[in-house]
Amino acid sequence: MAGSEQTDAGDDPIIEAAAGWVARLSSADATEADRAAFEAWRAADPAHARAHAEMESLWCRLGQLPDRRPAPSGTRRGRASKIVPGLAAAALLAGVLSDRYGLTDRLRADLWSGVGDITHATLPDGSRVDLNTDTALVLRFTAGERRIELLRGEASFDVVPDPSRPFTVVAGGLSARAVGTRFFVRADGSDSPVGVAEGRVDVVEAGRRALVSAGQAVQRGGDSSLTATAANVERDMAWREGRLLFAGQTLATVLTELGRYRHGRILLLDRRLGERRVTGAFDARDTDEALDVIAATMGARVWRVSPLLVLVGSPF
Repeated sequence: MAGSEQTDAGDDPIIEAAAGWVARLSSADATEADRAAFEAWRAADPAHARAHAEMESLWCRLGQLPDRRPAPSGTRRGRASKIVPGLAAAALLAGVLSDRYGLTDRLRADLWSGVGDITHATLPDGSRVDLNTDTALVLRFTAGERRIELLRGEASFDVVPDPSRPFTVVAGGLSARAVGTRFFVRADGSDSPVGVAEGRVDVVEAGRRALVSAGQAVQRGGDSSLTATAANVERDMAWREGRLLFAGQTLATVLTELGRYRHGRILLLDRRLGERRVTGAFDARDTDEALDVIAATMGARVWRVSPLLVLVGSPF
């Protein structure tokens, strides 16, 4: 196994646990058993109490967590004060689970990259592979085939030609086969899971097939069809040099891409803001700077609720 672990505040299990308790205890179905378990956890270590107090304070300032005290007579608590923390809790816990699943895939992998990392390697046949953020793959090379299983993430391949040993990348139910070419494959459910910079790639998924040439990418249709369409593949592969390039994509799409390079989640709260278009270049290694640029140029409000959760837009 090869790769590099990344350690930062987003990996802090105490922060994750504290966020989980805030989410659980603010839920309408929290039980007395939950509260008793929480008190035991908080009392076990002063760091637990500090982390919980910090998370609860942050979330209260953001959208006012539902107050467990009876409301004063004749008053009603705002709907936003209940909805925003619920969305935040869901996004935060989804981010934690995503990190955990990533660890499982890395344990299975021969090559992997951490969240926010971009790594490069030479395969046993001399081909080059670049692993984008949070990527894991398994090598299955034999005398008759070069086969790679992409467990998660995205990878680009610069394949050494060898007609006697086809080069195949599988990602879920998708298979991309090449003899000698340069292309990328994504395993995250993207509508455009394969792009070709040089050569040709034969893509098959669910019985459907597309032959993709240089300067094209596969597009998944709503009817599960596969179509090879013109694409700026070099721009799509700029991440190999640590750059994220966008040309007229919606802010929602840009935030989704930025979210791939950090632990946790970026949650967009304003749908209309998310429809605005973005053109620009960002450093894949500094998504906080990218968020600051978006806030300054688009008038967006950015809350860094915790190392695992960033909210963009206004909840009010």
